[in-house]
Formats: sequence, structure tokens, C-alpha cells
Amino acid sequence: MPDVLLVEDKESLRRVLRLTLESAGYTVAEAEDARAAAQAIAREPFRLVLTDLRMPHGSGLDVLRASKAADREVPVILMTAYGSIDEAVQAMKEGAHDFLQKPVDSNHLLLLVERALEQARLRTENVLLREEWSRRYGFPRIVGESEAIKRAVAETQRVATTDTTVLLLGESGTGKELFARAVHHLSPRRDRAFVAINCAAIPETLIESELFGHERGAFTGAAQRKLGRFELANHATIFLDEVGELPLDTQAKFLRVLQQGEFERVGGTQTIKVDARVIAATNQPLARLVEEGKFRSDLYYRLNVFPINLPPLRERGDDLVLLVNYFAQKFRARFKKKITSISQESLERLRQYSWPGNVRELEHIIERAVLLAEGEVLHIDLPLGGERRAAAAPTTRAVTPQRLVTLDEMEREYIEQVLEHTGGMIAGKGGAAEILGLPASTLRSRMKKLGIK
Repeated sequence: MPDVLLVEDKESLRRVLRLTLESAGYTVAEAEDARAAAQAIAREPFRLVLTDLRMPHGSGLDVLRASKAADREVPVILMTAYGSIDEAVQAMKEGAHDFLQKPVDSNHLLLLVERALEQARLRTENVLLREEWSRRYGFPRIVGESEAIKRAVAETQRVATTDTTVLLLGESGTGKELFARAVHHLSPRRDRAFVAINCAAIPETLIESELFGHERGAFTGAAQRKLGRFELANHATIFLDEVGELPLDTQAKFLRVLQQGEFERVGGTQTIKVDARVIAATNQPLARLVEEGKFRSDLYYRLNVFPINLPPLRERGDDLVLLVNYFAQKFRARFKKKITSISQESLERLRQYSWPGNVRELEHIIERAVLLAEGEVLHIDLPLGGERRAAAAPTTRAVTPQRLVTLDEMEREYIEQVLEHTGGMIAGKGGAAEILGLPASTLRSRMKKLGIK
């Protein structure tokens, strides 16, 4: 199957365009007018159609219609020397991918062709679920077959090729940063930086400086100018995790960046222009924070342009087993273990567990189990506090006070089990705070109240 059908009535220009495309590695079939193009489309499929707008025996619109009748997913790029707005609008309404004015710039043409073919490919396959895609970009692939995860993947691929702001919603540990990186790597900005910042991990007094930078002498300790994350993400992608933790004053400055693409450094007066693709994430219900006056409504609506909901692990059905096998194989190779199977008892326990830390917690538990494994069968221990239990059968026996457990006691037991699982580590990657989905300061406060040392 040829990559491109090139339709152009002027032989000299057709030859130049063919050589340009072939030099970039594309195979090209030619047609000298709309009638020949329609016959070629009827004979064989093409990945892309590049056609002149005005030519003998029909027009580029006729070629567009013939192509869409054969396969609606094939992108069509039209070329014209006349620059007619009306014709361009009509072509776009009928499904043209883009419009290119003559004289054709070779670099612009190749860029449009590359983007059109990439977008067509993304529409027809879930590349985020493919192992070779993850190997190409060097981070874990998205594992799952549930409808919920497939829907999130499809939405991610649909928005990635645009510059639209994305809001990732989901509980702690559901993979929000993984999806953010996927958006970046599927976007035209993939060769630029991916700048990430966790808004909950930066003290409130420093967050504005981290995002927007500061000038020398802006505050005590500001010995020199510092560039903020937005400047570092110019023409690239910035990911703001836990965006619900931003202070209200910083939210106002963030909103200005989203709306106008400009800001001033802390202590500065120079207006700085920036072109950054924004991806934000939160495990908090932003709409409720708006009602409580903790989050600006105008910022919420500006961020909520394209929300993607990431499902918790407990709602992903058999994805659990796929993830267990994926992580077991990953860590078996890392730790050079000879594990060949997972005990059925362990799998049953995994299915009954409520997974408050979601996929991140599962990964840490499997990593620990593989590290400690001594035989070919993997056995997995879990904290008991998060297990689901069937409702107790009705009983006429009186419940005595000695058999009741307070909520504080249940919480203390669960926190202690998670701490035991992390070896007492509270903060940092894989720490108890991360697993529980809490800021480390909040967890320490709860531990102090519950008497946990």
C-alpha cells in the first residue's frame, strides 16, 4: 500500500512534491487530475491523500469526497494557489485534515504529512496499551483491558495531539503522572521538556517562586535570578500534580498564564510571555473546593476543558491480575529471581483487598514480595486493614462493648500495618504517606493523635 496519493495536474510541480515526499521515506502514487485520483482510490487504499484544489475533470473537493467515501480515517490535505477562505471552510467541513497554500514549503508539507499520519494512527489503535510503545519512550506502559481504562486511554490519545489543557482526575496511585507523560509523548511537543511539579510538596511560601521564578533580592535568600517551571516549559509541557493544593494568590497568577500566556517573576516587573502546554492533576474534588472557597471557580472552568477520569484499581476488574503479572515479571528480571507462578491463595487475597493506594500500592507490594521470594512460587502478604469483608450474618446474640472497635482503633491498626509494610518510611516515593494518599505532614499529625511512634 503506497503511503501517499499525490494529485496535481502540473507535471513539474508533481515531480517536485514526489521527490520531497520520497526523500522523507514515503512511497508515492501519482494522479494528474480528479478523475484519475478517484479511480486510484477505488483500486487501492492509501494512508494519506495530498491533492490540488483546482484542476481538470473535477476539483480537490471531489477527491476529498471520494477518499472519505472509501475510508473516512484517511487524512486529506488540500493545496491551492488561490487561498480561498470559502473553499477552505467547505473543505474543513467535509473532513479535510488541513489546507496548504502554494507555493508549497517543503518543511511545512512534511510536518503536516507527519502529523496527519500520526493522528490517523492514533485513531485506529490504542498505542498506550502496547509494549513496544512503552519500550520506545522508556517508561511503564499502561496495563489493562477494562472498559474504564480503555476509555481513559482513548481520551488521552484523542487530546494528546492538540494543545488543549488536560485535567487528570483520580485517587492517589491511579497513574496520573503516567498518563500526563503519555499525553506529552504523543504530542507535537514530544521532543521538548516534560516539566513536572508536585504542588503539595512545595511549601506555600515557595510555590509561587517555583512556578514563576524570582528576581535577585525579591526576598531574603534570593541571591540571584531564578527561572520558574513555566519558563523552563516554554514551547514544552508542564505537569502540575495536586493542583488543588495551590494557594489562592498563586491560583490567580496561574489563571493569567492559562488565559494570556504571560506572568512576572516574583519581585520583577518585566512581563514574560510563555507557550506551555498545561496538564494538571488532582485527587481532590475541585468542584467541592470551589464551593468551599478554596479554589477559584474561573481557574476550575479553565482547567476543566478536557477532564480524564482515571478509575481506581478496585473498579478495574481483571486488570488486577494483568497488573500483578506485569509487575511480577518486571521485578523478577530486576532481582534475578526464578519465579514461575503466583499462588492462588495470594491471588484471592489480592482480589479481596480494597487497594486504597491503587496501582502504586500494588506495585510496591509486588516489588517487596518478589524481593523476598525464595522459590518458584510467589507468595504475597497484604496489610489487613484494607481488605473487604462480607457483611456479617444476622445474629440475635447481644453485642457487648468489649467486642466493639472504635474508628480511631481501626485507623491506628491500618496505619501501623502500612508503616510496617514500608519499613517505617513516612515520606518519599513508596512511603506510607504516598500509599495512604496523604501529605506527610497530615500523616504525622494523625500518628501523633493516635499515639503511633
